[in-house]
Parts: sequence; structure tokens; C-alpha cells
Amino acid sequence: MINGEITKEKICAFYASDYHFEMVSLPYIDQNLENKNEIIILTENDLENTIKNLLSKVNIKENKKSKILKLNWKQDDTKKIEKIKENINENKKITVFIKGKEKYINQINKNIASLNQNNKNLKIIDCYDIQEVGENLDQIMLQYNKILSTTGEKDIEKL
Repeated sequence: MINGEITKEKICAFYASDYHFEMVSLPYIDQNLENKNEIIILTENDLENTIKNLLSKVNIKENKKSKILKLNWKQDDTKKIEKIKENINENKKITVFIKGKEKYINQINKNIASLNQNNKNLKIIDCYDIQEVGENLDQIMLQYNKILSTTGEKDIEKL
């Protein structure tokens, strides 16, 4: 997370694998789609095959599966950053998942920060690889107020 930024809501999440990320994020994505929010998934690696595989095994209505599959799960940052810019300019509600290594998350956040001028409709969820940040988990969590789990956003209690 970029320190000092107060123009958008920041949430963190942690995952152990691509499938784990998808399972944690699916209920939240579904809820946001129901609320007509734009969902953008920026990812360091292509998730198209894993999300198709996962959705083939979970009990979700076909129309919801279809909406989820229509999201761009590929590694296509340039196109997705442009979509974020368009949505910011149109003042749409946007939820952006940034999934990857810490360096990737920081770089994408810098790119988005350069586009975002006090837009309160932008919600960013930084999704960290738990194997990479395991020893620094507490330090990372100190930068956020909320964490995403399968049951939704939860406040992080500051110690």
C-alpha cells in the first residue's frame, strides 16, 4: 500500500495458491457483481484455466458462473489499467483485486495512484502470496484497516 493515500479504500488478503485466491474472492466478487460494481482483477499470472476449473466444481447458479467467467482473469495489465482509468473518469464504483508478489502489488498500486484523483468509488484489494510474505505478515497488515476472507471484509484490530 502506498503510504499516505486516503482517496480509496484499501483492503488486504492472503492466499496460498491460485485456487485459494479464487475461493476467498468468489463470494466477494459475486456480491459486488450483484451490486453492479465493476470488478477488475490484476494478476501476475493468468488465472483463466484455474477459475474455469474451480467454477466447474462449485455449486453456483449458471448465470452467476457466466458473469464471473466474463471477468478478465488473464494477465493483461495494460488493458485492465486502461479500464480502471475509464471507470474512474466515469465515476463508476470499481473493485480492483491486485494479486501477486509484493513487488508487483506495489508497482500496480503506483500505476493506479497516478490515475486516481480523489475518487472515493475505487476499492483496492491487495492480495499477497502468503509464502512470500509469511514472516512479514504483521508488517503488511499494519498498513491496512481491513482484511478479506470468505465471509467478506473484516476489520483488522490494531495491536
